Amino acid sequence: MNFAVMQPYLFPYLGYYQLVNAVDTFIFYDDVTYIKNGYINRNNILVNGQAQRFTVPVPGASSNILIKDLNFDANVKKTLKTISQNYAKAPYFNEVYLIIEKILTSTERQVHTLCSNSITSVFSYLGIKNKQFKFSSELEYSRDSAAADKLIAMAGLLNSKHYINSPGGKDLYSKEYFSDKGVNLSFIKMQSVIYDQGKSEFVPYLSMIDVLMWNSKEQVIELLTKYKLV
Repeated sequence: MNFAVMQPYLFPYLGYYQLVNAVDTFIFYDDVTYIKNGYINRNNILVNGQAQRFTVPVPGASSNILIKDLNFDANVKKTLKTISQNYAKAPYFNEVYLIIEKILTSTERQVHTLCSNSITSVFSYLGIKNKQFKFSSELEYSRDSAAADKLIAMAGLLNSKHYINSPGGKDLYSKEYFSDKGVNLSFIKMQSVIYDQGKSEFVPYLSMIDVLMWNSKEQVIELLTKYKLV
């Protein structure tokens, strides 16, 4: 059994979903401090052929507060209007917009809940049901340990011998260190992905919202496999 751990992001880019797709168990890292001005509460969508940022405000956000202790603002009208106006003519707008609207307008405004729902709902939409999702705040591990040791402790709790990390972890984690602790460490590398975005020249690394709007379920499932483990 393999697993991955990442902070919960709101409709992140395809690579995040590829990481989820690559593992049996995915842990939302919600008991770490919030990354202000990061991508937890924002991403990019296609507007007039270019990438444009959308943001759902997090009142009182601070790098001194844990992700699980913050809430999203309830006013998402501007975000929904922007998505609707720019994807109304996309082939899968009707079904995908309903998913986005349901998540963004949920009465449960906790950052970790809303963000995790933006991940799990996509896999439900695609009919991929062989995933186990957990929050790190629910696990019993030493939160005072070094970053690598926390992940190794989680591996022990899950009885897993294989941890898969995002590409950015190459500068943080040593394969040898993990191996010495009995855990195989791999990094996921997204392959080149191009799909039809209507009349626009392809713009990469947008929110999963863009992928869902322009691709059928079968095409999205195929895009989720466009990665390598290194």
